[in-house]
Amino acid sequence: MSVQKPIRVLVAKVGLDGHDRGAKIIATALRDAGMEVIYTGLRQSPEMVVQAALQEDVDAIGISILSGAHMTVFPKVYQLMQDKGLKDVLLTGGGIIPDADTNALSSMGIGTLFTPGANTSDIADYIRTWVAEHRK
Repeated sequence: MSVQKPIRVLVAKVGLDGHDRGAKIIATALRDAGMEVIYTGLRQSPEMVVQAALQEDVDAIGISILSGAHMTVFPKVYQLMQDKGLKDVLLTGGGIIPDADTNALSSMGIGTLFTPGANTSDIADYIRTWVAEHRK
């Protein structure tokens, strides 16, 4: 009988957005849900996030963004993930993101994005389900 390794999630704050309370709440909730969580801290560049994801062999990257730069940050991180071969890693996140932008990002390949007040168990369930369907 093989034991499946725990889901590993990288939680990141990209750019100059200095508000990390939500990211810390999500990181704690995911850890409480049995996942291994790596929190990169504030002011990460897209390149730093993808490099950390590679080094940590994560199943998912969750970006918390409140600065309004989501239409720049998510596509940049996603492109870097593709360039580095992270095609089986989920890119998800949350923050203040209008529905029209969420739809545009989804059409690019970015996973579900959660807004403030989202139920943390829904976020954990989403990641768990995605990883179960995509993990090699």
